[in-house]
Amino acid sequence: MLKKILIANRGEIAERIIKTCSRLGIKTVAVYSEADKEAPFVESADEAYLLGGPRVQESYLNSAKILEIAKETKAEGIHPGYGFLSENAEFAKACEAEGVVFIGPSPKVISLMGKKVESRIAMEAAGLPLVPGISRPLKDADEAAELAGQFGYPVMLKASAGGGGIGMQACSTEAELRKAFEGNQKRAVMFFGNGDMFLEKLIEKPRHIEIQVLADKHGNTVYLWERECSIQRRHQKVLEEAPSPFLDRETREAMGKAAVEAAKSIGYSNAGTIEFLVDEEKNFYFLEMNTRLQVEHPITEEITGLDLVEEQIRIASGESLGFQQKDIVLKGHAIEVRIYAEDPKTMYPSPGKITNLKLPQGTGIRHELGVTSTSHVTPFYDPMIAKLVIKGRTRGEAAARLEEALAQYHVEGIKTNIPLLSEIVAHEAFKSGDTTTDFIQKNIVKTNTISS
Repeated sequence: MLKKILIANRGEIAERIIKTCSRLGIKTVAVYSEADKEAPFVESADEAYLLGGPRVQESYLNSAKILEIAKETKAEGIHPGYGFLSENAEFAKACEAEGVVFIGPSPKVISLMGKKVESRIAMEAAGLPLVPGISRPLKDADEAAELAGQFGYPVMLKASAGGGGIGMQACSTEAELRKAFEGNQKRAVMFFGNGDMFLEKLIEKPRHIEIQVLADKHGNTVYLWERECSIQRRHQKVLEEAPSPFLDRETREAMGKAAVEAAKSIGYSNAGTIEFLVDEEKNFYFLEMNTRLQVEHPITEEITGLDLVEEQIRIASGESLGFQQKDIVLKGHAIEVRIYAEDPKTMYPSPGKITNLKLPQGTGIRHELGVTSTSHVTPFYDPMIAKLVIKGRTRGEAAARLEEALAQYHVEGIKTNIPLLSEIVAHEAFKSGDTTTDFIQKNIVKTNTISS
């Protein structure tokens, strides 16, 4: 197993990786920006090195500097966490060139699955069901309008190299589509350097359900059940749970087997997630593959008893999976909410200094924390400061514990989205499992001033 790992990330995920490494006796190297010099993860690591200024280009996206520190500290591997360089094929390739193990899949696979059109073609070849659409970039807005007429409105326009909802827009009319094409193409070029756009039929009132897979380098691949991530805001996940309250056993197993076949078909290794849209009749359609650890991975850990970071490290070290599909038993129900430093009404970031932090305690509560009671939340990075993970024997028990825990969660000095989360989990639609992707728009937006 790897003996020393550099963590090319920050905040709660850096802390999360350090925790597992410490348990396994693996030395850790943290890298940090000037804005993060007093962050908890810097203190938690065995060694810590300054990358540069506060902006990501000066620090967490400075791949050359990160690799330089890895070599200087004799780190054998780099764990990229999520975001930043985690799905950067060029960085993974540079790690290979320097003899440093990238804890993730191969650069070739990262590149393939990072492009929506190419990944769609690959998954079509693997036999996965796809949303009606095209498997090549659109020529222009005229072609988009012609195809939309064939599919029938509404349609979803997407940037091929997009992520985080950037370059994505639902369109209900031709006029709306033509306007969206130009604007989203410009955004795609700005954010990703790639203006390729493609089009799909919009599945109405879907659920966003993803399958976690693990694959070693010896041909063994398993799925670790599913996570439902349907409660979203501007295509960003807000609350996730495992298992889905919607799926039956037959659909769950069919999706799991499809995800395994998909991973095998592209020679995947390490942890990955196949994301699906599921309609009201439980038909499922491939959406995309995330070639990294997911923010919501703790809920899978809670229902399986596995440590996904440990499994990532073991796979990257060349070990075989220590279990088979039949050994993975689903136990209980887990829900995760993301705690953001943001105004709960506008959903805009709310940076500042935390003056007091009181965390809920009790049975089935797990905290993934990137701050302390005196931390300064900077405006330079994603405003997520923590995750609250709740485990129960049943969904009802987990939901009740979550509602109580949120009532006890206390943060002073900055605004957070805790009021919004409390409103979501108290809603009857959530309690009944009616959690389609329009949940917030349908049940929450009408009762407050959040901008849609």
